[in-house]
Amino acid sequence: MMQLDLTRVDYLQVGITCQKTMQVLPLTSKTQKIVVGDNDGQLQCFGLRKGQVQTLFQASKKNQISRVVLGGQIGGVRDRIFTSAGTEVNAFTKKGKNFLTFDTGITEPVQSIYVEGTDLLACGNFGFNHYCDCKESSYFLSSDKINDVICLPREKWNGLTPVLACQDRVLRVLQGSDVLYEAEVPGPPVVVELFGNNGGDEGNEILYGTSDGRIGLMQIGTLAPVHRWELPNMKRAGGVLCLDSYDITADGVLDLLVGRDDGQVEVYSYDEANEPVFRYCYTGSESITSVKGGVVAAAGFDEIVCANYAGYLYGLSKKQRSKPLKHGFTPEGVAIIKKLRSELEGLQKQVSDERAKYHESAHSTKTVSAVPFFPINDKFVLNKDDASYSLSLELQSPIDNILLQSDVPVDLLDIEKNSAVVSYSACNPEDGNFLLATYRCQANTTRLEMKIRSIEGQYGTLQVYVTPRIQPKTCQLKQYPIKPLSLHQRIHAFDENRPHNTLTLKGQFSQAEVHSWLTFCLPEIPERPPAMDPAVFYFASTFLDTQLLCLYRKGEAVFKSDNISSISILKDVLSKEATKKKIRLDISFDINDDSVTHTLRLIHPKLEEQLLLAKKVQLIDALKELQVNEPDLSFMAPEYQEILKESEKLKAEFKRQPSHLERLYGMITDLYIDKFKFKGQNVKSKVPALLELLDTYELDSLIAFFENSA
Repeated sequence: MMQLDLTRVDYLQVGITCQKTMQVLPLTSKTQKIVVGDNDGQLQCFGLRKGQVQTLFQASKKNQISRVVLGGQIGGVRDRIFTSAGTEVNAFTKKGKNFLTFDTGITEPVQSIYVEGTDLLACGNFGFNHYCDCKESSYFLSSDKINDVICLPREKWNGLTPVLACQDRVLRVLQGSDVLYEAEVPGPPVVVELFGNNGGDEGNEILYGTSDGRIGLMQIGTLAPVHRWELPNMKRAGGVLCLDSYDITADGVLDLLVGRDDGQVEVYSYDEANEPVFRYCYTGSESITSVKGGVVAAAGFDEIVCANYAGYLYGLSKKQRSKPLKHGFTPEGVAIIKKLRSELEGLQKQVSDERAKYHESAHSTKTVSAVPFFPINDKFVLNKDDASYSLSLELQSPIDNILLQSDVPVDLLDIEKNSAVVSYSACNPEDGNFLLATYRCQANTTRLEMKIRSIEGQYGTLQVYVTPRIQPKTCQLKQYPIKPLSLHQRIHAFDENRPHNTLTLKGQFSQAEVHSWLTFCLPEIPERPPAMDPAVFYFASTFLDTQLLCLYRKGEAVFKSDNISSISILKDVLSKEATKKKIRLDISFDINDDSVTHTLRLIHPKLEEQLLLAKKVQLIDALKELQVNEPDLSFMAPEYQEILKESEKLKAEFKRQPSHLERLYGMITDLYIDKFKFKGQNVKSKVPALLELLDTYELDSLIAFFENSA
């Protein structure tokens, strides 16, 4: 395969951009035009001529632009520009004429739109509206947040078939105002696009990207979906924000372009089996909100056009920069320098004028001092692969420092791509302060990512103080709840064959009240109570792979889990929440002793792996000392030679997971205490004996200790 060699070409900067607010217009001359909308409500359409940006038209709206999509006649060229801002949808011709302003009349701001002929699909956070010729045709209320919307192409598919990407890990396929079926996906889908820009040969193939970085292709059947392929996030890259299909490799087959929230732009080609194969990656410093393929800067040269959160628009072009001359600059370089000098002079004058205005107003008695507000693009997401939370913070201006404070025990895990310097301050846990850490960022850092691991059963709040490099000095506080069962994640199925413990609550409570209690206890519970009766949710522990079933209705709630500690945590927390509301609960439980042995067997491989890793790391220094004194190590056992060879890798892995062994010991201890707590016995006095047994760990001995402690 030909190696891709792309060069970054910067175009211009607009305001902060939302997801999917940049489009490349169809080719009508030698090059294509770009249209982009930002959070300031500005819509701009521009092209490039001789390397210079030329604005074709601009339009202003009161609200931030949340989407920019292209529409046109069914089966024809999509050259009409549609934007959503607030509750309004506006349409423009490619020359900038505003030929439609339509107020959808919905109660929440429009977050995503799609246009198919005369059909407009508009979604808020929960509501989906279908308008035909600006008249409402159908409506659907989703049980969880809608992240994106698309519909199958009408020229290939009879009737209108909308597909909603919903936060509860499903793609909902609609028919009118009803759900035809729900297609399960491995993570919360954030973006959906038609495969090959037209849905494939049959017009029913959809690409999706998830917030945990997975990409997949699904075929939307008449009665059920078919999963064609899924691309796992093996490198633990950022979440997928945008997708496009474009032949950047010029091999006659469309490639897959991917934009991620950690600044990565990726290119995948397809092999003979139509499976994606990685070809290229570019890493930027800000999250990529839009990605499109086209011919923009120079005729005959394909490029990937990107828009990022901070509003920078640039292309990754196949055209290489001119080689510098031995003496002086190329004509192209001279033109760029002149342009930059002109822009710099303009900015210097603007700064000088604003500074003069500020000094004038600072000495005035009539002016009121105000703290400048700065938007923060933040994400706090649980990673299934390593059972940790990823906290990312992104600003338009450089970050000076970030202070983290937590009133519950949490671990900060190392991230290789994090260039900030972290320092820890002494904390007093007795005062409810378990973590105080400061990240000092390098110059021009606008995005920072941290990894945090919590302990289930201990809940509170993680507070993050963000200070940017702006004047006057200001700081903004963001708060993230650490929930009692924080390491649980929503799943689609529940294995009834496992040994389960059951907790049943009865009392004078409504379904909405028990829903609010569960929202407090577990992540990924939708804000609104579900319409179904009874409501059912399934969860799996990302740390232990145990599962949890939550079934509730008015006056009754039932919880099942193969981990007795999950049941114990729920019992304690829900009892407290009910007491706050002065609701009397009738609590009953059915404990299955086999579930304890089952959970210990699930912990066993993780514990064995960590004990072996700790043992190897302890041996490294002694083996290295031996290596210094003995030049020939052929007498050494192969396993010790392997430890020496992999020493740096082992140390890095051990450092990446601090307190991992202690966490597993803590889980086994909690399991032991919880087992006998439900039997009315206090076995805390026997915990030292349990810890002593763990030092010489054997699974059978541990199971025997649990069974014979009664």
